[in-house]
Amino acid sequence: MSGSNQPLTVDLSGLRVAISAGAGGIGRVMADAFAARGAKVFVCDVDAESLADCPHPKMRADMGETAECEGFVEAAAAQLGGLDVLVNNAGIAGPTARVEDVDPAALDATLRIDLASMFHTARAAVPHLRAAGGGSIVNLSSAAGRFGFPLRSPYAAAKWGVVGFTKSLAIELGPDRIRVNAICPGLVAGERIRRVIEAKAQAQGVSFREKEAELLKDVSLRCYVTQHDIANMALFLCSPFGATISGQALAVDGDTQRLG
Repeated sequence: MSGSNQPLTVDLSGLRVAISAGAGGIGRVMADAFAARGAKVFVCDVDAESLADCPHPKMRADMGETAECEGFVEAAAAQLGGLDVLVNNAGIAGPTARVEDVDPAALDATLRIDLASMFHTARAAVPHLRAAGGGSIVNLSSAAGRFGFPLRSPYAAAKWGVVGFTKSLAIELGPDRIRVNAICPGLVAGERIRRVIEAKAQAQGVSFREKEAELLKDVSLRCYVTQHDIANMALFLCSPFGATISGQALAVDGDTQRLG
């Protein structure tokens, strides 16, 4: 059993959407899904190969650098003629290790890219969203923003931080008709989760299959979710269907009960 590979059917014609880390992975699937529904999309990414393959208007930007976060938003607004939606998708897995073995530089990078970048892009985007009469910010958190995640403390700390940032910003921006929500994916099928499981299996001295089975046992639907499932939630939140949804951390995770 697995999630959907089909985009939500909704008309988003003319919606102006900026997506960080949007040239590959979940970001690319979201960019394609928004564009297929009529939205105008602008993406950034740090990966040159993904950028070369991406058909959407784009630029290179490192979300670990404050100036580049802000530059991405300004470039998106200039390209699109304004901004209606910001999707904060950029993130890294961070280290897999016991807390005493985590390199402080790895902690700093995880918090900078997975959390601080969202603050910097939102800070730059708010004037454009306000000028548009309102809009939507979607922040990518994680099931690790709902549960403890042993051996992944920097990542979990960042993703819990994303939820707190989201809820606080929703209250602050609500009077401007700017909705702010977080999506909390579970085990998303693909190469990234494979690397995460391999790292945890190695750290715990078990096989990949044993670790995978252990993780899926704690998912009620016993399945991975797909990148399209995440894109569909983003489409819903940014469409008229999500017009009164704000301040929420929405799990798209097959009903995950814990992370081991």
